Amino acid sequence: MSHNLEPHLTPVEITSLKPTQMTVGLREVEDKRRQWAAIREEKGADFLGHHMVPVVLGHKQRLYLVDHHHLALALHEEGVKHVLTSIVADLSHLDRQEFWSVMDHRNFVYPFDVDGVRHPIENLPKRIVDLKDDPFRALAGAVRDAGGFAKIDAPFSEFLWADFLRRRVGGKKLRHSFEDAVEEAMQLARSRDARHLPGWCGADQ
Repeated sequence: MSHNLEPHLTPVEITSLKPTQMTVGLREVEDKRRQWAAIREEKGADFLGHHMVPVVLGHKQRLYLVDHHHLALALHEEGVKHVLTSIVADLSHLDRQEFWSVMDHRNFVYPFDVDGVRHPIENLPKRIVDLKDDPFRALAGAVRDAGGFAKIDAPFSEFLWADFLRRRVGGKKLRHSFEDAVEEAMQLARSRDARHLPGWCGADQ
C-alpha cells in the first residue's frame, strides 16, 4: 500500500492502534515472528526504525492502522511494546460517520470476515489482538511469496486473492496439507480465471 507518509517519530503503543480489517493469516504472523526473532538482538532496533506502520489519524485523535496488521501483531506477540508510525491521512476533523464514509471510499478499511462476508463498521475489532485467523489470507500470502502473483500497492490486494482462493481450494485440504493447498493455489493464481486480480502474472492467452 503506497501513500504519502508523514513520519510520527514518537513511539506509539501497538495496543493503542485500531485495526481496519477483521482478519489476518496467523500462519503469516508466525512467519513474521520467526523473522523478527532471528534479527532481534543484532538488527532489531534498526528494523523498527525503518519499518514505520501506516496509520490514519481519526476521530478523537485515534490512530487507525491501514496496513501491516500482520507485522504489528507479530511484534506485539514477541513482546515489542511500541512502533513508529507514518500518518498517511489526517481525518481527525471529521465526525465518526463521515470519517468511516471517507475511510471506506478511500479503501482504508476492509470489514470482511473469515468467510468473505462484509460486516458493519461497528463489528471491526477494537484491538490488534482481536483479529481473527483467516487461513485463506495466509494461503494468499504464501502464494505471493512463492511468486504466484506480484506484490503491488493496491490496498488489501491479498484479501482479494484470499477470497478468490476461498471459492476454489477446499478448506479440508488447507487444514490438513498446507503445502498441497499452496501447490493447487499456485496453479489457480496463474490461470486466466485470476486475470482480474491485482498482481496477476499468468499468461494472457
